[in-house]
Amino acid sequence: MKLNELIKDFSIYLNNEEQSLLEDLHGLTSLDTFQEREKVIIDNLIRKSVVSKIMYNDRVMVMRNDF
Repeated sequence: MKLNELIKDFSIYLNNEEQSLLEDLHGLTSLDTFQEREKVIIDNLIRKSVVSKIMYNDRVMVMRNDF
């Protein structure tokens, strides 16, 4: 049984910067297009399992994890 089946309503805390960056992230996006501060925020989102880092054509791409 999955945790999502046991707990119907749970949320992951996101601060304002994380939330605004996540709203702007659609589809696969190259990690090189972000500024340094945004890369730090994306690393935090990856640790929280909200964003995934993917290797695609020898480039590092990021995408949202939709629950």
